Amino acid sequence: MSQYPTRIDGQPVHTDEGLRVTAPYDGRDLGEVPVCTAEHVDRAVAAAKRSMSDAPLPQWRRAEILDRAAQDLTDEEVFEDLARTIALEAAKPITTARAEVSRCISTFTFAATACRTLAGEVLPLDASRAGEGRLGFTLRVPIGVVGAITPFNFPVNLVAHKLAPAIAAGCPVVLKPAHQTPLSGLKLVELLLDRCGLPHGWLHSVTGSGSVVGAALVDHDDVAMITFTGSPEVGWGIRGAAPQKKVSLELGNNSPIIVEPDADPEEAARKIAAAGTSHAGQSCISVQRVFVQRSVADGFVAALVAAIERLRVGDPLDDRTHVSALIDAENRDRVVSWIEGAVAAGATVATGGWVGDDGVLVPTVLTDVTPDMKVCREEVFGPLLAVQVYDGIEEAFARANDTRYGLHAAVFTDDLRTARRAIEELDFGGVIVNDVPTWRADQMPYGGVRDSGNTREGPFHAVQEMTEIRSAVIA
Repeated sequence: MSQYPTRIDGQPVHTDEGLRVTAPYDGRDLGEVPVCTAEHVDRAVAAAKRSMSDAPLPQWRRAEILDRAAQDLTDEEVFEDLARTIALEAAKPITTARAEVSRCISTFTFAATACRTLAGEVLPLDASRAGEGRLGFTLRVPIGVVGAITPFNFPVNLVAHKLAPAIAAGCPVVLKPAHQTPLSGLKLVELLLDRCGLPHGWLHSVTGSGSVVGAALVDHDDVAMITFTGSPEVGWGIRGAAPQKKVSLELGNNSPIIVEPDADPEEAARKIAAAGTSHAGQSCISVQRVFVQRSVADGFVAALVAAIERLRVGDPLDDRTHVSALIDAENRDRVVSWIEGAVAAGATVATGGWVGDDGVLVPTVLTDVTPDMKVCREEVFGPLLAVQVYDGIEEAFARANDTRYGLHAAVFTDDLRTARRAIEELDFGGVIVNDVPTWRADQMPYGGVRDSGNTREGPFHAVQEMTEIRSAVIA
């Protein structure tokens, strides 16, 4: 089987042992990537550190490289190859995969803008007697070598959300893509190095296990910052293992959405059905917990079930497919067991809940769920919507907030007062009104509170995280 190489200091790296990449939908072999070691991480970090000191990139050149990346991604052949790679290795429906590549273009575009506008500020030193006669200002300086650890569910755009801001900030990067979906990230690395003019020392890729390669990045003395997207358990473990590093975490959620009686139930049901099942629910902000006011619950559930049952399930390479396989059989079986556990505890399957002949879990709606069930307490990361009924809006807010997570929440309402209260009272990093919590623009500050993380992504905000403030005073 052919081995797709990683890149260290511009050179392709192969190893005797390979990590096989298979398609979750049909199990076909997609190739191998190297099984890197801590020694590969050492080489990559040393080259990155050397490049930063020996050949720093001026701001205008970093911006031009980012612009070139955005432009090259619009090339039809490049665009479609990346989308097809995502669809194959992540089982993301091809139309959704194309949307991800389009978002990646936006991420690079906004990173170029953040690079061009990166600046410090003037300090009013003579506002104090001690500062009279002195000129003060600040610079934003690169934090250092960045270790980027990315997840399987957005294997191009979430890689871009690490690489593009780091380049904008002037930081070289060592990337560890998810072991399930490494090919997309490696292709993006190749594009930046081979087509966009990024010097070889500024970007390196290492593949392999989190316990070896990821741990080596986290523990390395010359890595100034770790940026990680993934599970809370792993993320907070990284934070604890690297107390002297900057560690930026974007973690999980069990996104709540509230449907008020003054909202359009058909529109809400249609959007929630799509947002709870897109990429088989494998997004940190997939809709999971649905709170609907009692007086409209029956009609809403009927509309939601109808919308779910209209979704086409199957081959991710089929343009007509809405929902395909989970990332692997282990996770599919885990979600099935959570559904069975909820049903045993009194929940009702309104639709779905079974696995088709092709091994794909059919999108599922549960009603009669209770807050103590695992499908409500934890992050399902599967095509499952758990519907609960409430009476007053205070109850809905309280139940939505009753979670260890805090990434995105949403409410459907035509009442401006309710919308304002939701924004003020829902304790999440983002609150969306009259759309789903799954909605995200790549330039917005994106992140959460509590177990959902400790940072804000989006190019401008990530660049701030990846730079330090240096004060300068001229007497």
